[in-house]
Amino acid sequence: MGVPDTAETVQTVIDEIRSAVIADPTVLEEITTAILARGHVLLEDVPGTGKTLTARSFATALGLEFSRIQFTPDLMPADITGSYIFEEGAEEFHFTPGPVFANVVLADEINRAPPKTQSALLEAMAEGQVTVDGETHVLPEPFVVIATQNPVEQEGTFELPEAQRDRFMIKTSLGYPDADGTRELIDRRADRDHPDPTVDRVVDRTAVLDFQGEAETITVEDPVRDYIADLCRATREDGRVEVGVSPRGVQRLFEAARARAVLDGREFVVPDDVSRIAPPVLAHRLVLTPEASVEGVSRRAIIESVLDRVSVPAMEEFPAEQ
Repeated sequence: MGVPDTAETVQTVIDEIRSAVIADPTVLEEITTAILARGHVLLEDVPGTGKTLTARSFATALGLEFSRIQFTPDLMPADITGSYIFEEGAEEFHFTPGPVFANVVLADEINRAPPKTQSALLEAMAEGQVTVDGETHVLPEPFVVIATQNPVEQEGTFELPEAQRDRFMIKTSLGYPDADGTRELIDRRADRDHPDPTVDRVVDRTAVLDFQGEAETITVEDPVRDYIADLCRATREDGRVEVGVSPRGVQRLFEAARARAVLDGREFVVPDDVSRIAPPVLAHRLVLTPEASVEGVSRRAIIESVLDRVSVPAMEEFPAEQ
C-alpha cells in the first residue's frame, strides 16, 4: 500500500471513530499507534468516560473480531484463556477457547481482579498464545488487548503487577470531554428519537496486517536510535526512580516511534516522533522510590524532565522530506 496511502487510510479510521467517540484526537492517535506497532493499550479513567465504547469502536472500524472480558474479584484464569471440557459422546476432553481468542480484546476494569487472574493475560500479550494444561494455542492475528482500569484510589481495585504494566505498549487516558464535547453528550441524550452515532467498518483484518507491516519498513537512523537509548537510560539515573525503563520498554519506544512516523506519512523517524510518543510509552514502566511516591511525584513529569535533559539530534542528520 505504501506509507502515504497507509497514513491516509488510518486517518480515515480515526475520523470514523471520532464520529461516535467524544475524545481528544491525540488519545485516539496514541491508541492507533499501539495497534500499528502490534502493542497493547492501558486506559486509566474514572467510570463513564467512554473507555468501552472506544475499544469497541476501534474493533468495528478496523473490521476486527471483538471480545469483552469483565474483570471481577471472582474471575478465574480459565475464564479468560478457556479450558478443556469433557465430551461424553466422544469420551475425550475438548478445548473450549476463552474470550481472549479475538482480534481486539477489551479487558474491562482489569484492576478489579486479583493479580493471579491479571497474570493470565501475560503469555497472551507477550507471545500471542496461551498454554492450557500443557497445550499451547495460538491466538488470532492481529491481537490487541485494550485494558481499562479505574484509578487505584477507588475501592475494590488492585495495583497491576510491574510485569503486567510493562506488557502494555501505551498507557493513556481519555479524560473528561471539553466544553463542546460535554454539550454534545447532553444533546445526544436529549434527543431520544435520534440514535447515537455509530461506527462503520472502514478496513478489514488483512488491511490492518498490512498497516502493521508498513510500520516495520520505517527507517530509523543511528542518531535517533541513540536518542531512544539515551532517553531510556536517563530514566534509570533519575534519583526519584527506583526501577527505570526496562529493555522491553526500549524496544517498545522504538516500535511506537516507527508507527508514529506512519501516522504522519513519513518513511523515516524524526526526533519529534520519539518525544511525542515517549510519555505514554515510558511513564507507566517507572517504579518510583518510596519518597517520590509519598510526595505524589508524577511519572509523566519525570519523563518530561528526561526529555528536557537529553540532547536532541540535529535535524540535518536526517533525510530531507520528499
